[in-house]
Amino acid sequence: MTVTTRSHKAAASTEPEVVSTGVDVVSAAPSSPSSQRSAGPIEYPDIKTIRDAIPDHCFRPRVWISTAYFIRDFAMAFGLGYLAWQYIPLIASTPLRYGAWALYGYLQGLVCTGIWILAHECGHGAFSRHTWFNNVMGWIGHSFLLVPYFSWKFSHHRHHRFTGHMEKDMAFVPATEADRNQRKLASLYMDKETAEMFEDVPIVQLVKLIAHQLAGWQMYLLFNVSAGKGSKQWETGKGGMGWLRVSHFEPSSAVFRNSEAIYIALSDLGLMIMGYVLYQAAQVVGWQMVGLLYFQQYFWVHHWLVAITYLHHTHEEVHHFDADSWTFVKGALATVDRDFGFIGKHLFHNIIDHHVVHHLFPRIPFYYAEEATNSIRPMLGPLYHRDDRSFMGQLWYNFTHCKWVVPDPQVPGALIWAHTVQTTQ
Repeated sequence: MTVTTRSHKAAASTEPEVVSTGVDVVSAAPSSPSSQRSAGPIEYPDIKTIRDAIPDHCFRPRVWISTAYFIRDFAMAFGLGYLAWQYIPLIASTPLRYGAWALYGYLQGLVCTGIWILAHECGHGAFSRHTWFNNVMGWIGHSFLLVPYFSWKFSHHRHHRFTGHMEKDMAFVPATEADRNQRKLASLYMDKETAEMFEDVPIVQLVKLIAHQLAGWQMYLLFNVSAGKGSKQWETGKGGMGWLRVSHFEPSSAVFRNSEAIYIALSDLGLMIMGYVLYQAAQVVGWQMVGLLYFQQYFWVHHWLVAITYLHHTHEEVHHFDADSWTFVKGALATVDRDFGFIGKHLFHNIIDHHVVHHLFPRIPFYYAEEATNSIRPMLGPLYHRDDRSFMGQLWYNFTHCKWVVPDPQVPGALIWAHTVQTTQ
């Protein structure tokens, strides 16, 4: 098992507006939450230094490789769906038939998560060197999964631009001690006293986690849940119906710039086309069959999406930063690589295993991510975060322990999970 955490990471980006020269110096602490935390200066290599350590070919996506994976994943999805449609209904035993459908849903969810990730590559420009081709393939892949491609692309780019920023990050910005009781949804709409009384009860935590996994993606798309307070492009105002103006489906949403409205409409068009396809399919095979064949994988896919993103950016030893202390370098490396074995490498296209380098250089295609990671890891040393413990085990652990952040007494301007401070004092 490898656990390399509780230190800061170097950062890099190909985006001109975040290129930095020189060195960032902050305080660091040791690599285990159970160890004695200590302070000391640590230097971040600049972007060019990290970039120069990676072979040039890692920045050149190959259209034929990317397209081959795209075709492979769609072939697996349609092949699996056809076999399920043709043969599972023939199983005479009701328990075995239900079990076969459940197994199908799980397997199809894995395959379609791979499609989701390939469309994600398109959104970053890592699928090919051709923007139009990336957008066509990404729009097809995400629309097939009922994901608004351009809407997600724009908000996800801002997540990369402001990762770890307590106000401007677009994904999984943690609660602070001051505002944690204001997050009514996270507390299941219990009052402060009741929420604090029951927050550590296992069954309550399990209910919250299930809701987090099954509805987290939809809540993000509809209401910008988990985004920072300063992440919007314009303010909707307090009170009233302002909370309805942050949807990923509305062209004039506060999440987007005016110039992006036409692309949000194109995203919606993709969803409507896919909705029509599903409606027509239901006229042929019935809604029950469409639910079993399609909507099972929909919830599995977005369970994996939420879990993957959450665990990339939630670890008891990884910082977030306030607005005055945040830099792209610090934020981009507040990211954790994890291990998901065969599935992570061959179905999830390395998104779990090699995500740190993806935040440094999002245009590196996934099939070069391992090589790029190995190229920069010796340079980064303790700045690189990896946790090889059980992925699902860490989902439960982090969800039940990482609840809100407090200022890190060792690192001015940085916030760390309250649980970490409590266990290391």
